[in-house]
Amino acid sequence: MDSNLQNKFTEQFFKAVLSLESLEEAYKFFEDVCTINEVKALSQRLEVARLLNEGATYEEIGKATGASTATISRVKRFLNYGAGGYQLVFDKLDVD
Repeated sequence: MDSNLQNKFTEQFFKAVLSLESLEEAYKFFEDVCTINEVKALSQRLEVARLLNEGATYEEIGKATGASTATISRVKRFLNYGAGGYQLVFDKLDVD
């Protein structure tokens, strides 16, 4: 795997995330590891990606999520030209 993120700290972090076995465990871990705003920003990006994937317009996405056009554009760039992570999650969650 070739990733700009890859180092011993991110590997440990991702292994920690993968060790979580329930939604409750995920809430507990992320509440300790991230600020509320960080979790909300990550959640918002996933929803923006989902809506983009469904063909929603920037205006519709902005109204639905409160995301700025800059955030929507950034997510769109990674959705189209990134590592494929969004689509991987969509496929696993059976999200269109």
